[in-house]
Amino acid sequence: MTQSNRHASGGRIDRGQPLRFTFNGKSYEGFEGDTLASALLANGVRVTARSFKYHRPRGIVGHGPEEPATLVELEGEDASGNLPATTIPLREGLRARSVNCWPSPEFDLGGVNQLLGRFIPAGFYYKTFKWPNWHLFEPSIRKAAGLAAAPDKPPSSGHFEARHAHTDVLIAGAGPAGLQVALEAGRAGKRVFLADEGTEAGGSLLNRNLTINGQPAMGWVDDAVQELREMANVTHLQNATVWAYREHNLLIVNERNPEQDSIIERSWRVRAGEVVIATGATERAMVFSNNDRPGVMLASSVQAYVNRWGVIPGKRLVLFTNNNSVYAVASDLVANGIRVEAILDSRATVPQAALDMVPGLSVHASTVVGDVRGHKGVKAAKAVSATGVESWIECDVLAHSGGWNPTVHLWSQSRSSLQFDERLAAFLPDQAAQNCTAIGAAAGHLALDQIIEGGEDLAYEIEPLWRVDLPDQRGKAFLDIQNDVSVSDVHLALREGYDNVEHVKRYTTGGMGIDQGKTGNINIIGTVAMQKGVPLQEVGTTTFRSPYTPVSFGAIGGLREGSVLFPYRHTPVTQWNEDNGAVMYEAGARWRRPGYFPEQGEGLQEAVNRECRAVREGVGVYDGSPLGTFELKGRDVPQFLDFIYSNVMSSLTPGNGRYGLMLSDDGLILDDGVVFRLDDHRWLVSTSTGHADAMNQHMEKLLQTEFPDWQVMITTVTSQWNNATICGPRARDVMQALGTDIDLSPEAFPFMSFRDGTVAGFPARVVRVSFTGELSFEVNVAPRHMAALWDKVLEAGEPFGVLPVGSESSHVLRVEKGFLSLGHEVDGTADAYDLGMGWVMSKKKTDYLGKRSILLRREGASTRRELVGILPDDPNKQVPEGAPLTPGGRKEATEGLVTACVWSVVNDRWVGLALLQGGYGRHGETAHVRLKDEVIPVKITKPVFHDPDGNLLRS
Repeated sequence: MTQSNRHASGGRIDRGQPLRFTFNGKSYEGFEGDTLASALLANGVRVTARSFKYHRPRGIVGHGPEEPATLVELEGEDASGNLPATTIPLREGLRARSVNCWPSPEFDLGGVNQLLGRFIPAGFYYKTFKWPNWHLFEPSIRKAAGLAAAPDKPPSSGHFEARHAHTDVLIAGAGPAGLQVALEAGRAGKRVFLADEGTEAGGSLLNRNLTINGQPAMGWVDDAVQELREMANVTHLQNATVWAYREHNLLIVNERNPEQDSIIERSWRVRAGEVVIATGATERAMVFSNNDRPGVMLASSVQAYVNRWGVIPGKRLVLFTNNNSVYAVASDLVANGIRVEAILDSRATVPQAALDMVPGLSVHASTVVGDVRGHKGVKAAKAVSATGVESWIECDVLAHSGGWNPTVHLWSQSRSSLQFDERLAAFLPDQAAQNCTAIGAAAGHLALDQIIEGGEDLAYEIEPLWRVDLPDQRGKAFLDIQNDVSVSDVHLALREGYDNVEHVKRYTTGGMGIDQGKTGNINIIGTVAMQKGVPLQEVGTTTFRSPYTPVSFGAIGGLREGSVLFPYRHTPVTQWNEDNGAVMYEAGARWRRPGYFPEQGEGLQEAVNRECRAVREGVGVYDGSPLGTFELKGRDVPQFLDFIYSNVMSSLTPGNGRYGLMLSDDGLILDDGVVFRLDDHRWLVSTSTGHADAMNQHMEKLLQTEFPDWQVMITTVTSQWNNATICGPRARDVMQALGTDIDLSPEAFPFMSFRDGTVAGFPARVVRVSFTGELSFEVNVAPRHMAALWDKVLEAGEPFGVLPVGSESSHVLRVEKGFLSLGHEVDGTADAYDLGMGWVMSKKKTDYLGKRSILLRREGASTRRELVGILPDDPNKQVPEGAPLTPGGRKEATEGLVTACVWSVVNDRWVGLALLQGGYGRHGETAHVRLKDEVIPVKITKPVFHDPDGNLLRS
């Protein structure tokens, strides 16, 4: 199909890549680099939409996110709705249709509303449909007021993603100002996150013929982008809108069409040290009768279509303005062979510099547009001089510019203030509420030479004209084209007492929805100010709400997989684990830990059995780095530890440790772990991985609220120590093969003690603890040595059959020994006595946290659930964890639950742990596991299945 309104050459499109698409069921053709809007204009499509309320014919008005008129719905795999046609990159097979019109924008039955316009002004439904009941009319009104429908199903291919990022500087906008700052920050070595909503960088330079130091401005842009691309400290995203600014410099970015084919859109949550708002400025419309007819366009958009896309929006143009920027537009139009019939300037005096740009053109000062002729397309514009002389000028496009509004949406969202600038007739950034800065056009610097040294541009001057106000004026003059808000609607709101600008917004819907005031807000504010006779600063602005542009629910919800929700914490051997085939799990506090290490052809159970057998019969090694570790220092540490632990810690001597429980106020178990005394005033507290942060908060809260006079300093050292725990009967052999100056004999280095020395040539602290029930040496080194230590352990342990061990095997080994697990046996109901750990509850201390609650609970005569072991009658029968226990059949009351069930390599059968009412006195009895389809008999035993006397771990 011939693109009748396209230049044969020019623009930033690839004419060698034609693209076919359909719009409202008709087939058209465009080029790579087009937007849907530019392709429609190139194909001569003028009527592209119907208005929201009155269903008036509408065409393309803008060229970017400010587009107020043409919203479309994409069909097929790309299904989504309410997208400005100007922001949709053209692609092969694109299918789009207009919203809010039926059967088409050319003939819309809803157009009958134009005849009823005088009866349906702003807020009419609040009054008209109150009787007899609003709910009778509500469904029909909501249906009529809707735009595009939600897609019937999600995209058939690809997925949405969410990510987090931290940066020193986030820059919103890759126009000349944004690129300049990005270069400076990147060269200084700062982490830079640059996001721009356009498909390519350059901002307004893409649409204008400007020069920098005598060379085309886009050459400077290309050089800047190339330099940024080569900087490893710069993240540069195009087609990515910074759409929300939250507290503490958290910004949300919607990246469309990322480089990965599998990702449809990506949502970034970016925490920035500093934010630079380089969002440019938005051209505002002029307000006059019938200013919404197809062919009435923003002047800068006409310029963009001509220069960037090689499109000819019209054959005969009239320009209407109150500022200098239109004269650069006229110059570009003439240079492209487009006929400019006249420039109508509302100012009494046109600056000479502006006139010099358009020699030979007809310029009419003190002249406004009073009306537009044409229904589905502009045919003529009525010029009205200050003396009242009227004349009709034939044209097919009326390009107008009411001035420029700095795009302050993000600035306002950050809760920073705005100030009206009389010289620019616009609201500018004032006082910053967060660490942010506005630059370039967003700060009111509207000429290129104000932004970049060497830039050449016409100085910006304006005399505001908030609306054309003529005697006997007919036809609607729209302030907000997207929401069909006219001057008369605002006047009505004021007459009815809604004189606060926020009330005007809600009464009329001006600046609501997708538009969020991009083109119409300032004209509404100006109209209110004129009507009330007050300055615009006194009227103020409405709240600029996020999102700045439409954002899909898919992107907001986004898949949060891998490290895209929270940055995972890694140890120095995480990469080794992944390289060697480990199945990685997420552990508490966002650690990535290996679950198991399957060999070729192995499933989970086979791999776990092999690892467990290595620990029970030979030797294994696991990475214990994520365990929470805290160093406590100060005069009062002993009494503090005695208070937070149920047993006595103050009697420990340097070099030795003790296992203990931390309890809550109600006497239940918060965490278990070991405490070691380093010297007279320093102690080391170890906690579980998952509860590390909670235990830190627990200790700090007690010190700050209950014992503020105690001298106890807590330092988190989890990440300052990494450890490889060597465990199994051959652990001592591997330690000796590694080489160490520490005496490893049981007499010199007993269980629950530590020694400092060197291991494999590295400074190390070796601790004798055991979480597996076997002889274990926990070798702690600085993180910088951990990877090398790991390699040396595997090398030294090879003759002894050493294997890496994952968390699945650790769980099995703990169950075999009857060691409790948080979230399993410690389920929020059982206390230490229920778990058979009365030995860790001190009877010597007068008090400790939770003691009184335990005593009160123990005074009751009720039977409690107590920890027992279970052996299924069928040794090959696995019992699901969490399954209920009953004395007999299905109809009997539940007496407890299974907390764990594992295949035990040392017993060659399934074994388990359970909480059972009166369990201590029921050893040898039979209980029943009740499942949906069967009942499994199990024998009640002591909750330990391996080395009940602990001889092996002390060996």
